[in-house]
Amino acid sequence: MRRGLSWVLIFLMLGIVPARGALASESAPAQVLGVREKLANDLVWLYAEATELPLVTVQLLIRAGTLVEPPTKAGLANLTAQLLLSGTKTRTAAQIAQELDFLGAKLGASGGDDYTTVSLTVLKKDLAAGLNLLKDVLLNPVFAPAEVQRKVAQIKASLKSDEDEPGVVASRTFARELFGPFPYGRPVRGTPEGLSAVTQKDLVDFHRSYYRPNNAILVVGGDLSRAEAGDWVRRTFGPWPAAPLEPPKLPSIPPLNERKVIIVNKDITQANIMLGNLGIARHNPDFYACQVMNYILGGGGFASRLLDNIRVNKGLAYSVGSSFSPGLEPGSFTVSLETKNASARDAVAQVLEEIKRIRTEPVKTEELQDAKSYLIGSFPRKMDSLGKRVSLLGYVEFYGLGLDYPWRYPEMLRNLTPADIQRVAAKYLHSEKYLLVVVGKKSEMPSLSGETPRRGVEEKKDEEKKSSN
Repeated sequence: MRRGLSWVLIFLMLGIVPARGALASESAPAQVLGVREKLANDLVWLYAEATELPLVTVQLLIRAGTLVEPPTKAGLANLTAQLLLSGTKTRTAAQIAQELDFLGAKLGASGGDDYTTVSLTVLKKDLAAGLNLLKDVLLNPVFAPAEVQRKVAQIKASLKSDEDEPGVVASRTFARELFGPFPYGRPVRGTPEGLSAVTQKDLVDFHRSYYRPNNAILVVGGDLSRAEAGDWVRRTFGPWPAAPLEPPKLPSIPPLNERKVIIVNKDITQANIMLGNLGIARHNPDFYACQVMNYILGGGGFASRLLDNIRVNKGLAYSVGSSFSPGLEPGSFTVSLETKNASARDAVAQVLEEIKRIRTEPVKTEELQDAKSYLIGSFPRKMDSLGKRVSLLGYVEFYGLGLDYPWRYPEMLRNLTPADIQRVAAKYLHSEKYLLVVVGKKSEMPSLSGETPRRGVEEKKDEEKKSSN
C-alpha cells in the first residue's frame, strides 16, 4: 500500500461505507465493522452487509476449546467439533455430505485453544436449507460409537505421522515444557492417551455443557439486509436453550526462572530450533507495542533483524522468525529457525544477541516507521473478502476489541515511540531466562550447556528393535 493513502479511501474501496461526517476527519472513527445485538437466550450476534456476491456466511465461535477440556481427556474439545458433521438424530454423515454437495455449500467445524468454530457459506437462495443443516449438526449430534472410533483412529494416525516432522516435534516439546499442565501446553488435536480415554458420554456431556447460546458468538455476513439477517437469526437460533456455565479451573503456568535447554536427538541433517518464553494475553494493553517490536525483531521477514543477521550476514539459516501467540490467557513468544547441526550453537548465540540488542538499545526511527507503515497498510487485507470480514468480526467480539477496532488500530500504532518498543522488549523478552528446544543429531552439535536430555523418536525406535530381538 502506498504511504499516505487515506484509510477512508481504503474502506470505500472495500465497500465499507463511512458513517455521516466521517469524511470530515480521517482521525475520527469512520464507522463500526457491523451491528451487534443479543437474543433473549443471551446469544450475541453480529451482522455485516456485503452485497458484492449472492452469498451468506455464518460463523459461530463457541467457548469450547482446549481451555475447558479435562486434562485427562486431551483432544476432547476438538474431537467434539470434528464429530458434529458425523451424524445427527435425523441425518447420517453421508446424508450431510450429500446435502452440502447438492447445495454447493461449505460447512465445517474445528477446535482451537480458546474456542471452537462452526461455519457455513451458502448461496442466498439456499440459505433456508443451509441454516437448517447448520442447526441440526450444531444441536443434534449423536456421536455414534462407530464414528467416534473412526475419527479417533484418524487423529491418532495424524499425531503419529507428525513424529517424523522435526518442526512439529520441536513445537510440541516447546509448548509442553513451557506451559506444563496448563491447557496451552497440549496439542489441540490432543494426545493418543487423552483420545483413548474419551468416551461417548464424555462427548455428549461436553457438548451439552458448552454448546450453549450464552457461551457463543454468532456472525452473519453477506447479501442480506439487517432485517433479513435478524429474522433468520431469531428463527434459527432463538429456540436454542441457554444453561448455566461453570468457569474452568485452570492450573498455573510454571515459572521459567532460569535457562532451560532440551535436546531431542533425531538423525537429521538440519537442527530445528525454538527459543522463547511466556508472552502476553490478547487483552494486554502492550499487545500493539509488542506487535511492532516483534516485526522489527523477527516477524517482518526480510525487514527483520533476525533474518538480516542470521541469514543474510551470517548464512546460518535459510529462514528465521519470531512471533507472539496471545490468547485469552498468556501465550508464548518464540523464535524459530532451522540450521545445520554443527551451526546450532552459533545460531542460538546470534538469536540471543539480537534479543539483547532490542532490549537494551532504542530501535532506529526508520525501522520503527517502516514497521508501523507495513502493519497499518496491510490491515485492510484482513477484511478484503466476505470470509475475512466475518472472521474479523468474530475475533473482535470474542477478545472484546470493540467494533470500531479497525479505525482505532492505526492510531494505537502511530503513537508508539522507540522508548515504548524498548520497554516491552525488556519486559517480555528474556536473554537469560528462556526455554530452548533443539531437535537434531546430537553427535553433530556443539554442546549446549544446561541441557536436559530428551529421547528422540529414532532413539525410541532403536530401543524397541533391540528389545524385540
